[in-house]
Amino acid sequence: MDFSFTDEQRQLRDGVRAFLARRYPFEQRRIASRSKAGWRPEIWQALAEELGVLALPLPVAKGGLDGDPVTTMILMEEFGEALLIEPFLETVVIGGGLLRAAGGAMAEAELREIAAGRSRLAFAWAEPASRFAFSPVSTVATLDGKGWRLDGVKSVVTAAPWATGLLITARTGENVSLFLVDPQAAGVTLFPYPTIDGRRAADIRLEGVILSRAALIGPEGGALPLIEAAGDAGIAAAGAEAVGVMRRLLADTITYTKQRRQFGQAIADFQVLQHRMVDMFMQIEMASSAVLLATLKLGADPAERARAASTAKVTVSRASRFVGQNAVQLHGGMGMTDELAIGHYFKRATAIETEFGTADHHLDRFARLGRAAA
Repeated sequence: MDFSFTDEQRQLRDGVRAFLARRYPFEQRRIASRSKAGWRPEIWQALAEELGVLALPLPVAKGGLDGDPVTTMILMEEFGEALLIEPFLETVVIGGGLLRAAGGAMAEAELREIAAGRSRLAFAWAEPASRFAFSPVSTVATLDGKGWRLDGVKSVVTAAPWATGLLITARTGENVSLFLVDPQAAGVTLFPYPTIDGRRAADIRLEGVILSRAALIGPEGGALPLIEAAGDAGIAAAGAEAVGVMRRLLADTITYTKQRRQFGQAIADFQVLQHRMVDMFMQIEMASSAVLLATLKLGADPAERARAASTAKVTVSRASRFVGQNAVQLHGGMGMTDELAIGHYFKRATAIETEFGTADHHLDRFARLGRAAA
């Protein structure tokens, strides 16, 4: 099997890499993450207008890129190396994927807004007692006159403080439905906070939120398969981002150990440290392979797709912990400073470990899938 990228994919990767090198230096990212806004809106607009990558989930016939999962993987790895704050994963990969799968006039209109850089989405699925499971859901949606009424609480909704729309899971009867909600709507209260990796998240309270019937995305009670597919796509994309993060951690560590001298020579000349960095490289390659498998399996049947996604999640989580911890250790005290990029990359890798479930959760999921197939 040929795993090499196409000419178009290489050109896209090179173009995105050049853009990030020019417009997204680490120091500007660090300043933006500490600002009141917490991100750079002009970068988001440039992703739409200069690179056009926000049109990834939109079909070519509608003015989009009709991007496949491998293209998403390429982009996310580059964004990981640059430590991108802006909500590409939440808006384009998760939100765009859900909207495209659900279909309908409202979903198509929202995809156009995303492509133009005017819309940013956050996926509100986690709840205080959900333990990484998409179902059951405690948030309730009931028909109230001519529309829907939402009541419930959502937890750790990443990118919610930046969102122009919230994709919220809710129970309708015994099943799960998906709704697009304006965060400024009456009854919606956000409790925003910074996360360990310099991004933003929020807990959300929904009290008697009244929505039109058009706010329902996809079939009533039929959202769970779409949500599970989007979750696996999110695992693959976040895994690709983690691979980019780890590649940068290793590259910076190699550079530093060549500069740092001890006992009259660069510490990179010590064989034990060379072996350590080779181990880091091997972990990255294993994670990269697992992410590629999960990416290629996104179009497979649900059980096969889920097994590949959980495999990638566990492999990436273990690799990022090993690579991140060793990168910090080999930098010594400098690895703990806010001014150096290493600590920021390690924090992002740590945050990715818990997105869409921990390694333990996915080991259990993999085991359950295996028992079901037996």
